Amino acid sequence: MATIPLTQSWNLKNWQGHDFLDFADHSALDLQDLLALAIDLKDKHQKGTPFRPLAGKTLGMIFEKASTRTRVSFEVAMFQLGGHALFLSGSDTQIGRGEPIPDTARVLSRYVDGLMIRTFGHANVIELARYATVPVINGLTDLHHPCQVLADILTLWEKKGTLKGLTVTYIGDGNNMANSWLVAAPKFGLNLHIATPAGYECDPAVVEQAQGYAKLHGTEIVLTHDPVVAVTNTDMIYTDVWASMGQESEQQERLDKFTAYQVNAELVKHAKPDYLFMHCLPAHRGEEVTSDVIDGPNSVVFDEAENRLHVQKAILVATMA
Repeated sequence: MATIPLTQSWNLKNWQGHDFLDFADHSALDLQDLLALAIDLKDKHQKGTPFRPLAGKTLGMIFEKASTRTRVSFEVAMFQLGGHALFLSGSDTQIGRGEPIPDTARVLSRYVDGLMIRTFGHANVIELARYATVPVINGLTDLHHPCQVLADILTLWEKKGTLKGLTVTYIGDGNNMANSWLVAAPKFGLNLHIATPAGYECDPAVVEQAQGYAKLHGTEIVLTHDPVVAVTNTDMIYTDVWASMGQESEQQERLDKFTAYQVNAELVKHAKPDYLFMHCLPAHRGEEVTSDVIDGPNSVVFDEAENRLHVQKAILVATMA
């Protein structure tokens, strides 16, 4: 993949009216177009250039999981694009009382122009998209978090000026973040190393899928239980909390098993001197990452968080405009 320029003639024909559930659903070229659109929209935002292609349109936002960045970035994105966002918590809607997802999808499609859902089971998102007649965006499931990884990749491009041939290292739980990195990295020309404790590896079906993409795009995927092997000579280190939402009962057990996977000053010595540190946030400082790393000169976590706004704009424009 060539270096993505600051602006390019992006092609949205394969995005218009379609869902954004998982990187696997879209070609490498279409994903690169989406990233280029995010770069262009961020440039417009920084220059104060008005851009309101979603005037008169409404996004319904279904939240079955708590959120800071997802809710605020989507809500602000819709406002800045000229549209409106509706916050729909699980406890405030009939979905929380057992209404079938197909019924909810059919009804909400009569009211809004797009749906974003942040939930637990990935099957819920697939079912919502199957029965909705408007675009559906995956704001997070237990299996994938594509919106976050697209923001991460935008940040990596900004800081390094290219993506092709860079190595990203993920340390910790083989969760939704690791799964989305597996599918996305090859399509953006990135090598990926993942280090997880035994028993906490990534989803096997996602791994198999990603290895096929890596072969197709000429990139490397390394799966290991050794964090030092994973970070050696890497361009970026990424981690996430050891116990995600819904896993609170496993907190102590995970603390015991993940201790060797903490991103700290000793571990990052094995990375390139100009490595970047990223975290999807919120972070449990002193657990998966030490404060000297997350607050250190190589950390770009707040630039990364800001880019959620610009990536959400691109997804909304691509699917709904």
